[in-house]
Amino acid sequence: MKTLNIVFTVLLGYLIGSINPAAIVGKIKKQDLRRQGTKNLGASNTMLVIGKGWGALVMLFDIVKAFAAVKLASFLFPALAFAGLLSGCSAVLGHVFPFYLKFKGGKGLASFGGMILGVDPILFLILLVIATVCMFIVNYSYAMPMSAGVLFPILYGLKTHSLVATLLAIAVSLLIIVKHWSNIGKARRGEDKKITEYAKKLFNH
Repeated sequence: MKTLNIVFTVLLGYLIGSINPAAIVGKIKKQDLRRQGTKNLGASNTMLVIGKGWGALVMLFDIVKAFAAVKLASFLFPALAFAGLLSGCSAVLGHVFPFYLKFKGGKGLASFGGMILGVDPILFLILLVIATVCMFIVNYSYAMPMSAGVLFPILYGLKTHSLVATLLAIAVSLLIIVKHWSNIGKARRGEDKKITEYAKKLFNH
């Protein structure tokens, strides 16, 4: 029964996470986000290509879906330790690798945040503040996923004292870091926009 609950938890999170609002908005607006802007099915590219309002809606949806995956799994499988975390990690996986989009989704940062918000709201706020400060100091967006990806498994592992929870946190954090790693190279080569440039484009959109 425990194994079956784990399977259901993973599937639940993955299916919820695979719902990609950026792809839906792109179809509504007749824009293929995988061919424009950053060529990514996420909130940032939606903002740049389609507009601030739609981008904000996509971001909110991506956060909420991972948050919902955490809470729903915790409710359905109360006897399963860290069911919420497992489902939330699966939601991030579903966002990054949606089966119906040839496993090419977004980079998962918003869903990663929604997952953390679901499992530990205080830790979410701490990481958000630190990541935001790092991002503005560096002036490149990669600082946010990198700092959050490094700090989340450390802080969450120290709080839970659980090997399983720590390994899950490490796995999902590594996924986020890997998906955003290329942004560091782009920044060094001057191919990635600075935060100040993104802000100007968004506010003048």
